[in-house]
Amino acid sequence: MTRYLRGSAISARMTLFRAALAVLGLVSCGTAWAQPYSARRTGDVVQLEDTRSQTVVSILPSVGNIAFSMKVKGHEVLRWPYESVEQFKSRPGLSGIPFVGPWANRLDEQAFYANGKRYPFDMELGNVRGAIPIHGFLTTNDKWQIVEVKSDNASAWVLSRLEFFRQPAWMKQWPFAHTVEVMYRLKNGELEVHTAITNASAEPMPVAIGFHPYFQLTDSPRSTWKFSLAAKTHWLLAPNKVPTGETESSDVLFPNRRSAVLEDYNLDDVFSDLERDGQGRATMTIAGKAQRLDVALGPNFRSVVVWAPHPENRGRGSQSLGATAPAAGGNVGQTQQDRNFICIEPMAGITDAVNLAQKGRYSELQSIPAGGTWQESFWIRPSGF
Repeated sequence: MTRYLRGSAISARMTLFRAALAVLGLVSCGTAWAQPYSARRTGDVVQLEDTRSQTVVSILPSVGNIAFSMKVKGHEVLRWPYESVEQFKSRPGLSGIPFVGPWANRLDEQAFYANGKRYPFDMELGNVRGAIPIHGFLTTNDKWQIVEVKSDNASAWVLSRLEFFRQPAWMKQWPFAHTVEVMYRLKNGELEVHTAITNASAEPMPVAIGFHPYFQLTDSPRSTWKFSLAAKTHWLLAPNKVPTGETESSDVLFPNRRSAVLEDYNLDDVFSDLERDGQGRATMTIAGKAQRLDVALGPNFRSVVVWAPHPENRGRGSQSLGATAPAAGGNVGQTQQDRNFICIEPMAGITDAVNLAQKGRYSELQSIPAGGTWQESFWIRPSGF
């Protein structure tokens, strides 16, 4: 009887031991195979997360499909001067990664040209404003539709679609039926922003879109940041900041364009002839004490606009064209904080590309054939955080 009890006890202990090993094995296996990426939707906000690089990207499809936050180890790399998402929704602007279309930056008149024809804007509609219309009318629209929010072992992404052709007020101004799809993909700590535009019109559609990302570093002030420009040609601007058609070497503005100190510059400038690597990407860089952001543009982004206004409206560059310096006695501290950013803007073509092409002053205007699709990406790579 005693032997039987002892044997039963030993058997029970061995069973418990094996069970414990099995649990430990499952925990170990789960840890080893835990998916590093996640994509989730909470209300209006979509978040992509990469736990390995400790990067979280937040997107608001209901307000222009803007990626309004990109945090790396808790550091915000996009300008975000708001206390909450609700405050941002109430007055969005000057932050995040806005999509700009159907044209980016300025036009030289209240009309655009396509396929040799002039299309005047209906200024009474109110969605196009000013003698020099700027940045289209899609930046903060609420018509984006989420197609999918997903993640796997390799990345996390959200795909959204804008059906331009469904909006009569938009078609009145830009009479080319098309759809825009934008995918934000987070992979290995790098954010890819991929755009695909499909032309449903019977005629070719000019491509003049762009993005207007607002970047910042948190380890140093703007005055110490160093900027690297990968572009050979600088376009000279008229007082209304529209290219005249004349160009010069970028080295005239940036004698040291691989390491220019931003304190010396007051930029709102247009560049082309981008210098590309073996993959066809042109990389612009902003660097602080240790932090660094590389912004790489794919081949179909033919131009880049750099906007980095100096807090005191001084320095080399075109920002001061048609502008005045801050009034004496103004709140300089607030101004400096407001301008502690740099915009590196991927553009399908230079400012006013559609109209300059018609005048024979720009030769790289792209168009989408009837039924065709234009697509391209740019990438944001943080390091040193």
